Amino acid sequence: MKILTANRLTDGEAVWFSTGQVWAETIDNAELAHDKADEERLEAIGKAAFLNNEVLDVELIDVQLVDGVIRPNRLREQIRASGPTNRNDLGKQARPAVPQAA
Repeated sequence: MKILTANRLTDGEAVWFSTGQVWAETIDNAELAHDKADEERLEAIGKAAFLNNEVLDVELIDVQLVDGVIRPNRLREQIRASGPTNRNDLGKQARPAVPQAA
């Protein structure tokens, strides 16, 4: 499975393309690509958002569902999803509903 991630151009925030057809600040509701057709559709959405100057560094990343929760396979993406590892009071991990990175 894959999801689409990027950085919002206005502030650099890591975002994920959500099932609500928006770029969300949390990975929880990221739209899952189950096959090649889904991946191509998400890539087209990412390319359009990039060309519209909404996001940059658009990328499909590998994820898995662990007890119904989206979990990126790579450590880098896990950290992007939950915040910096050196300051628990900053970034996404300072938000009460976001799990700790590493």
